[in-house]
Amino acid sequence: MALFEYFPNYVWNLSVAIAMESGGQIGEIIDMCKPIREAAANGADAGTPQFMAQWVAMADKLTGLAAEDEARGRAFSAATKLDRAALYLFTAERMQGHGQPGRAETYAKARASFDRATALGRLNRERVEVPLAAGTMPALYTRAPGPGPHPVVLFCNGLDSNKELLFWTRLPEALARRGISTLCVDQPGTGEALRLQGLPVDPHSERWASRAVDWLEGQADVDPARIGMTGISLGGHFAPRAVAYEPRFASGAVWGANHNWAEVQQKRLQREGENPVPHYWAHVQWAFGATGMDDFLKRAEAMNLNGHVGRITVPFLVTHGVEDRQISVSYAHDCYDQVVNSPQRELKLFTSREGGVEHVGADNMAYGRDYIADWFADTLGGHVA
Repeated sequence: MALFEYFPNYVWNLSVAIAMESGGQIGEIIDMCKPIREAAANGADAGTPQFMAQWVAMADKLTGLAAEDEARGRAFSAATKLDRAALYLFTAERMQGHGQPGRAETYAKARASFDRATALGRLNRERVEVPLAAGTMPALYTRAPGPGPHPVVLFCNGLDSNKELLFWTRLPEALARRGISTLCVDQPGTGEALRLQGLPVDPHSERWASRAVDWLEGQADVDPARIGMTGISLGGHFAPRAVAYEPRFASGAVWGANHNWAEVQQKRLQREGENPVPHYWAHVQWAFGATGMDDFLKRAEAMNLNGHVGRITVPFLVTHGVEDRQISVSYAHDCYDQVVNSPQRELKLFTSREGGVEHVGADNMAYGRDYIADWFADTLGGHVA
């Protein structure tokens, strides 16, 4: 299985693949991408304003069609269109450089479309805010059916995702089907926490993850003895670190290992491996609240799990695609090899036999989604059938 590669560069193809896996319609994606195919040949960064223009135009069309549905009382149909509009807007925004004209407005439109889709579609994703020491952590709470109390999984972003994209992985849906709730968070350095509150990445993820556990313990439908955590992409640093230092987690997993991201930055300086977003170095400096390249590299030194994951004493799952072009599969082995005090550890590598071989399953998220959902059902007391 391989990534859908419409453009001549990896970064644009990754965004398209994520959009497809998140619920985009192939016909709409082709209509958006065809006019900008030549622009992609100029490099990953150069044509991103044209990318945004095409994807925003499609979102605007869908918003108009949704308004027609809503005028006829067809709320579910309107919600479906607004959800795709939000997806296309978030994808367009994610591709832009920090401070790019129109980026903030596109993000605001995406959030508004997402929230309207939630209301019209009666979708199982309640917007909540988790108090932090400074500011809040916006989140989406997807409840397992029935009165509870239920187990719950804290699901965190990578470097450049957001809580909406976490929801669209359909892991919250898969977990709910197994009797487990999910809290998708925009932790510091991502999503709203970065864009609207200016909260930078905190490598010591237990500080914000513990606040999420505090919040979850206050929910009547949560079983506080059955709280797990997972993360996608750079969440492969945040989730293991938090599970290592927050004793209230009962299980953990990563959707893509990221055992030594500080070392990855040195490799990227040497142009080894692919970048996840255009304008990469500007993005990471923004996300980390750095004043320049030297400051960013100093802050990134803490993004290293060596010497930390040995503290994990609960079941822990490491997953990784064997053909990941961003983060070497060797980091999955490093993480697994060091989780020596877990009473139940597992390494699952996705191969060409099934798919999900690219970074966090961008070629096919179904296998990672199901495997992680089943893992939490087994270790938190959900059900798999």
